[in-house]
Amino acid sequence: MNAWFSLFTALVAVIALVLLAVLGVDTAGLRTLFGVIIPYAAGAIFVIGVVLRVLGWARVPVPFRIPTTCGQGKSLPWIKNDEFDCPSSTFGVIVRMALEVLLFRSLFRNTRADLRGGAKLGYASAKWLWLFGILFHYSFLTIVIRHLRFFFEQVPTLVALLTTVDGFFEMMVPTLFLTDLAFVAAATYLFLRRVVLPEMRYISLPADYFALLLILAVGVSGVLMRAVWKVDLLQVKELTMGWFTFHPTVPEGLSAIFFVHVFLVSVLLAYIPFSKIMHMGGVFLSPTRNLANVNRMERWVNPWNYPVKVHTYEEYEDDFRLKMKEVGIPVEKE
Repeated sequence: MNAWFSLFTALVAVIALVLLAVLGVDTAGLRTLFGVIIPYAAGAIFVIGVVLRVLGWARVPVPFRIPTTCGQGKSLPWIKNDEFDCPSSTFGVIVRMALEVLLFRSLFRNTRADLRGGAKLGYASAKWLWLFGILFHYSFLTIVIRHLRFFFEQVPTLVALLTTVDGFFEMMVPTLFLTDLAFVAAATYLFLRRVVLPEMRYISLPADYFALLLILAVGVSGVLMRAVWKVDLLQVKELTMGWFTFHPTVPEGLSAIFFVHVFLVSVLLAYIPFSKIMHMGGVFLSPTRNLANVNRMERWVNPWNYPVKVHTYEEYEDDFRLKMKEVGIPVEKE
């Protein structure tokens, strides 16, 4: 599939979602559909989809130990092993997983390959990808935690503290949060990286562009809703508390931009279980990460093996001994 066609397809899909929400609310007056029914349906699809996806991964047999090794494995006593890059214990696996999940360690050590001066292959650091990747994920996490204030009558202390720190510079009225800017900037970088770099553009599918553009649209619509087309936060909390208590009512004063934001978030939630974004759960079930490298210390017996009738060499020689001797093949028994 042509790379530019993939980008165009994803862009049209996201624009269509935005227009669908605007026309559905402003023209058709489907405020209950976009404010109650679709969010509930998206939440149900997300929860059920994630559970089914994780259970499906958990049922997949792992016949071999296949941990990714990036350091010296444990062998002879006088050879120092790298316990975190090539763990031989459960503690080493836990530390390795923590470094991977919290700090993206493998991405930090990633390199990129470029052709320089014609046909000369060179390698260079790829720290910008790590920086914007970790900035994107932690900004996303902070924004999700901040939004919890809409689901509690009394805002939790941690959420209030995080909101205060995030809006430390008090830019604009209402406050423009740092993570909002960081989230949009990081998502923009990840999107442009796929568009600008030929090797990334070549392997990108419509689903890759769609996920990034949808996430970017969620972030942009949230910033616009807060800084440009402002909404009443009390009305927003009235609706979100209604979701939480299963007695939702849609206030009359909410503008279309709010429903666009909610609709895009709902589409993203429903899309996650069927997309690459599910790596957030898959990383914990990856045998390349969650297994210790003890292949030289423990015999790995495949628990799914079933009895198989084999033809041993002794039986093979008994069957063909005379013919083997005739052509000069040595035999163990005369």
